[in-house]
Amino acid sequence: METTRRIEVRGIEQGVGFRPFVHRLATSLGVRGRVRNAGGHVVIDVTGSPTAVDAFVCGLDEGRPDAARIGQVIVVERPPANPHGFGGLPEIPPDLATCADCLRELFAPGNRRYRYPFINCAACGPRATIIEALPYDRVRTSMRAFAMCPACAAEYSDPADRRFHAEPIACPGCGPRLRFAGVTGESALLAATEIIGAGGVVAVKGLGGFQLVCDAINEEAVSRLRAIKDRRGKPLAVMVRDVTAACALAHLEPPDISLLTSPSAPILLAPRRLGMLAAGICDGMADLGLFLPCTPLHHLLLDGLRRPLVVTGANHADSPMPIDMVSLPVDGVLDHDRPIVNRYDDSVVRSRGTTIRAARGLTPASHRLPVASPEPLLAVGAQLKSTFTLADGERAVVGPHIGDLADAETLEAYDVALDRLRAIHRITPAVAVHDLHPGYLSTRIARRYPRRLAVQHHHAHVAAVAAEHGLEPPFLGVAYDGLGLGDDGTFWGGELLLATYTGYERLGRFSHAPMPGGAAAVRRPDRMALGYLLGGETFQAPPSGLAADLPDREVIERMIAQQLNCPRTSSAGRLFDAAAALLGLCSVNRFEGEAAMLLEAAATGPAEPLAWRLERRDGLWVYDGVATLADLLAARADGEPVGKIAAAFHATIAAVTVLMCERASEIGTVCLSGGVFQNRLLATEVMARLEEAGFEAYIGERIPVNDAGISFGQAAIAAASLSSA
Repeated sequence: METTRRIEVRGIEQGVGFRPFVHRLATSLGVRGRVRNAGGHVVIDVTGSPTAVDAFVCGLDEGRPDAARIGQVIVVERPPANPHGFGGLPEIPPDLATCADCLRELFAPGNRRYRYPFINCAACGPRATIIEALPYDRVRTSMRAFAMCPACAAEYSDPADRRFHAEPIACPGCGPRLRFAGVTGESALLAATEIIGAGGVVAVKGLGGFQLVCDAINEEAVSRLRAIKDRRGKPLAVMVRDVTAACALAHLEPPDISLLTSPSAPILLAPRRLGMLAAGICDGMADLGLFLPCTPLHHLLLDGLRRPLVVTGANHADSPMPIDMVSLPVDGVLDHDRPIVNRYDDSVVRSRGTTIRAARGLTPASHRLPVASPEPLLAVGAQLKSTFTLADGERAVVGPHIGDLADAETLEAYDVALDRLRAIHRITPAVAVHDLHPGYLSTRIARRYPRRLAVQHHHAHVAAVAAEHGLEPPFLGVAYDGLGLGDDGTFWGGELLLATYTGYERLGRFSHAPMPGGAAAVRRPDRMALGYLLGGETFQAPPSGLAADLPDREVIERMIAQQLNCPRTSSAGRLFDAAAALLGLCSVNRFEGEAAMLLEAAATGPAEPLAWRLERRDGLWVYDGVATLADLLAARADGEPVGKIAAAFHATIAAVTVLMCERASEIGTVCLSGGVFQNRLLATEVMARLEEAGFEAYIGERIPVNDAGISFGQAAIAAASLSSA
């Protein structure tokens, strides 16, 4: 006797070769049915013998394509409906790096797609960057201008073929073509390769935008690329041909290699090995950003040059990646005729898997909310590292990294990305969720909506971690970052919260310090050092005359005494800046977070914590950062190595964090978030110490701990708040 079951599969199952896989599995087991997309998940109706249907259900997860991610499988009995075959509409996943099968064809001389830069199949290739609307079909992508030749059409229509319903399917006879300085195809590729090999800088049209490419070994080429991009100091990403080449440049563990070779092909930040690369790549930083080729075009470039390449967005720092022709002083533009519909920068992850920037290959990504939203909402995020989140019911879709919301160009990119993702996911927000800061451009975006909900910055940070891990409230939240407006009107950033998804109580903080010059102090760590030493909140005044050699000391002292443009902050990020300045590592930040990165890079070996105090003040546990900085200066005056002092500073913050959690609450679950926890040394030590003390510690993994994760936290809080209203 036959049985029929309905199977709902939730996760990323469409556009990743899942449909051909389902057909092959069904054929092998002798079952029949149909598969379709419904509301963001896959519904399969299957009929056959009970034994065969059970085997089919088990096989869905066991043999699925590598790029498919199954979050939940729901099986229900239903009456037979005389199904006759498998068909349906695939869902759009993120863009996927070239698969092993296509890579073999790319370099197989007898294959009809030999050295074709746009080779793809149902398991790899462009997705999010080319789609214009749903349902996902070739006519609704930028591939609609390329009519399939008979050979491609046959592959597309064959359920047994791995290019079955691969919407970007193409070949040299019918697909996109390269162009460079008046030549096309292979000639264009060879011309661009020759210029890069000779030390030139070429703009290359990638998956989600134009990139600047040069030889990563050539110091002069790297220096020129930095000048073109106007990128001072911040490390550059390096693309290498394979894992062997990656291991020659960085210290990689097996989990790191898994990240590098995953379908998302992100940039991986890992401890670098010395030598080989141009010194201007890392500029003194301990980590190197490495990634493998994510498209056939990149594979071909690396095959021709046989050396590591700098591959970075053809945009100025923190502005959107360009998707149209670039007008930069480069030595040529390797373009092609497949339009980019949606811009996506490269994703960035830390060694051991923490996401720094979720973009190409990782977004758009759907996440489950801890409490379903009773109505559709838009969470607009923060000001820096801008993202947005759309939520409806239990599902939240986090959009791609856009950049810092600082100008009209970035705002336009934000609006375009939001409008397209709203259309694709058919979400019309009824409520806009935003940060407390009234001056953020994201807050102004929220004002376009009549119904709004404000969420405190650090509450959003810790809620994002809790929601990602599906934690039940209450939980402790440790939020360490640069700045965020607190509910008392001051700038927070070194916070301990007791939180739920609908509210929080502030239990502890870092001591206050003035920021001489306001935003200027963010760019000038030496100013923050003086702010702490001359006007910082402390339980015991430090010795006079400390750091007398810092510039502008007399001016800063007058500003602090007269409270002239010296907003006070409890920011952990600013304390890291001050420590870096006092150790002589960084007096001026050329880019956000440079001082803290140099402080982490300088730290060597295990070290005992510096002096510190933790006391109750106005009902809060307050960590006295001034005492730590005074001891740091004393250690330096005693001739202690800078590396040892830097390590001791990290150990101090870790020890303070654990003690604050122990003294402030009996809650055993701790969520770590905020941009300071991008610091691998600090995050690792805090996690280890918390677990040793008996806490369950969590940190963002798929959701970034920096401000790119704020929108997801806002969405989780708003959904729970609306649900309980």
